[in-house]
Amino acid sequence: MVDFLRRQDVDVLAVQETKCKDEQFPRERFEALGYEVAHFGLNQWNGVAILSRVGIEDVHTHFPNQPGFAKDPLAPQNLEARAIGALCGGVRVWSLYVPNGRAIADPHYDYKLRWLYHLGEYIAQELGTPTVLLGDFNIAPRDQDVWDIRAFDGLTHVTEPERQAFEHLLDTGLRVTSPLEGYSYWDYKAGRFGKNEGMLIDFQLASTQLVPKHAFIDVEERSGKGASDHAPVVVDYEVKR
Repeated sequence: MVDFLRRQDVDVLAVQETKCKDEQFPRERFEALGYEVAHFGLNQWNGVAILSRVGIEDVHTHFPNQPGFAKDPLAPQNLEARAIGALCGGVRVWSLYVPNGRAIADPHYDYKLRWLYHLGEYIAQELGTPTVLLGDFNIAPRDQDVWDIRAFDGLTHVTEPERQAFEHLLDTGLRVTSPLEGYSYWDYKAGRFGKNEGMLIDFQLASTQLVPKHAFIDVEERSGKGASDHAPVVVDYEVKR
């Protein structure tokens, strides 16, 4: 991430799947570059962060009514480290790691849909402030957002309820400001990246006060040694006051 920040010179970076507790996150490396850091991590799973050089205020580690999850429905449904929000230069930024869903019959799938529904209910009340949701949505909203829709028959990420949940977020007044062409994720398995067998599941959704001037998916970052299976999605905004 340090090399990416130096190369792309971004003001705010939203990070997902950090896989560490707060005290384990290497904040000093980013503070040395002039970024303030807000991180939320509970264990080796999930984890989200915001890095900002335009300030970090009013940090929230969940949104109202955010559901928790436990595979046993009788166990406490504890909140996971999947959302962190903060004001960065007057813009409400949410770094989101939407639940995967696992399989259509899995309780995690229902959890995913409930999680997205409650996120939408919250966002609908907050758009008086310039707002952007960034991260891994684990949904391909259109058939062309996967390399071969036939390969996803009976699988998550492309089902109608998931796509409707994504549309529910847009119904709040947000719109997709990141690229709608190309892919942002390529599985490590089966040489997917080399064959460009990818998915577009990483997005930025912004309120109307944020006007996108330029947007791209940094595929070069995905091709580097030891890279994430996701490519960074970069948007340059002008803020209307």
